[in-house]
Amino acid sequence: MTLQFPNISRSFDTTRGCVRFAGYDHTREVAFFIEADAVRRVDGGNLPDTDALLFAFDRHRDRICTAAGKAYGKRNEGSYTLTTKDF
Repeated sequence: MTLQFPNISRSFDTTRGCVRFAGYDHTREVAFFIEADAVRRVDGGNLPDTDALLFAFDRHRDRICTAAGKAYGKRNEGSYTLTTKDF
């Protein structure tokens, strides 16, 4: 399985309280979410609003995508939610 993250777009999902982003396994899009608390843990600080969470996601994109790849390799699900336990 080859998981890649060529699409840099991400958005904040207010319903889930997560940042949504996508990975691709060949041509199949795989949905990923990272909980706001997990982004805060990765960033090591208080992120007071949505914009701050998205900027923190961008700063730590490589680390987050590595964790997403590990989660994808361990589980076979339709979408994947990263939590603080993944970091």
